[in-house]
Amino acid sequence: MRSCLETLLILFATCLECRGQDSVNQPKSFQSYEEDDAVTLDCKYNTTSQNPTLLWYRQNSHDSPPKYILRRHKFGDGDEAIEFKGRFHSRHDSTSRSVPLTIQNPRVSDSALYYCALQPTVTTGYSVLEQKPT
Repeated sequence: MRSCLETLLILFATCLECRGQDSVNQPKSFQSYEEDDAVTLDCKYNTTSQNPTLLWYRQNSHDSPPKYILRRHKFGDGDEAIEFKGRFHSRHDSTSRSVPLTIQNPRVSDSALYYCALQPTVTTGYSVLEQKPT
């Protein structure tokens, strides 16, 4: 039996809206895997674009910004960030409107929040950050 530290924990956003009726949906909000198992994170999308671009990001902690993992297009290969090449793979499936992310040989250090996004991504919210009183 593996210790708690050897269990890979993966969290990811359940839905990120991009613009209008364009959206992505990550059906599972929590997944746990053992090290060395292949991990596949689902991402389904809906868009009116004829050539959608989907991106994957990883955020290791709440106080760090998301890191770019890879980009996939309906037409063409896309690209990956150098630090994720080799173990992180994805392919764009326009028939099922999905772009699942597979992590080969996951490590404890892969425990993170994973985001799938439809480009162009749009962030909404306050233009000035406010700290809540304690």
